[in-house]
Amino acid sequence: MNPEEMKKRTRAFALRIIRLAESLPNTPTANVIRHQMLRCGPSVGANYRAACRARSKADFAAKMGIVEEEADESVFWIELLIDAEIIKRARVRDLLIEADEILSITVSSIKTSRGLSKVR
Repeated sequence: MNPEEMKKRTRAFALRIIRLAESLPNTPTANVIRHQMLRCGPSVGANYRAACRARSKADFAAKMGIVEEEADESVFWIELLIDAEIIKRARVRDLLIEADEILSITVSSIKTSRGLSKVR
């Protein structure tokens, strides 16, 4: 996947997080989770764009580390919505899969940039 494709993918992920957050019920718990999701979900794409402008491999790896943290946090909040029975797993199954895939791609990119890819 090239950087432009990943930019589009992380932007689409951000939009899906926004739509999910907007659809949550107006309860104290859902409101707290909504706020957290709106902070970390769109941050995945914003920080990926920043990583694309990195000035060195070390800078790239550091910025991708933020992408990793934000993607993982997004997964946490979605899973918490499910565990708290605010939404059903079936409703967000595809979004969780996408978050996991973005997370895997990010971790792989970090390892590659650090020269830690598969040892033969």
